[in-house]
Amino acid sequence: MTGYLGYDTVTVGGISVQNQIFGLSETEAPFMASMTADGILGLAYQSIASDGATPVFDNMMSQNLVSQDVFSVYLSSNGQQGSEVLFGEIDTSYYTGSIYWIPLSSESYYQIAMDSVSINGQTVACSGGCQAIIDTGTSYIVGPSSDISNINSWVGATVDQYGDASVNCNNIQSMPSITFTLNGYTFTISPSSYVSQTSYGCNTGFSGSGDSLWILGDVFIRNYYTIFNRQTNSVGLAQLA
Repeated sequence: MTGYLGYDTVTVGGISVQNQIFGLSETEAPFMASMTADGILGLAYQSIASDGATPVFDNMMSQNLVSQDVFSVYLSSNGQQGSEVLFGEIDTSYYTGSIYWIPLSSESYYQIAMDSVSINGQTVACSGGCQAIIDTGTSYIVGPSSDISNINSWVGATVDQYGDASVNCNNIQSMPSITFTLNGYTFTISPSSYVSQTSYGCNTGFSGSGDSLWILGDVFIRNYYTIFNRQTNSVGLAQLA
């Protein structure tokens, strides 16, 4: 991507941020050509921002535009309908029970320590612990290729030459749930959550990479109300109501 930086008043959900720096693109990466969105609203820490630009939520905080230094995310299971990002607030109607807080291990992405990934009580990935980021901008759960291959094997998926892991749609109900242990807390996702079904068939939402850093993307986040707390530098997860 190439382009330049500009400043303007940026309004998000009725919150007007003065003198917000943002990038104006002249050329984009190929994957952006098919995006329905007009741009990307980065909400991670300034330490990883392009050219050290101040992210919009940092300006919301410094300009006292939010009542709390938090933003929270609800991802609907109904495609693009009903999802919500809430700046400065936590909507208690979206979750039930307690919020489980996980301290950040790095203030860059929303990075945390992950203890393990298990199926039926047996560790199948992240043995001995690993690092993960909670990222709404990633569709899948991404991890080291060897770990992802092991998970796909455990759930009975067949991986093709392009890395797509397919399963028999008739087997979804009998497939195992997968448990992610974060800061000693367990978060379990069901096969109906990690398998997507289209007219072409059924695929798991796990993708391998050459990086040791895990990404818990939308496949994971869609199961939990997710709170990004900049005051305590932590992420909160709560069971959906």
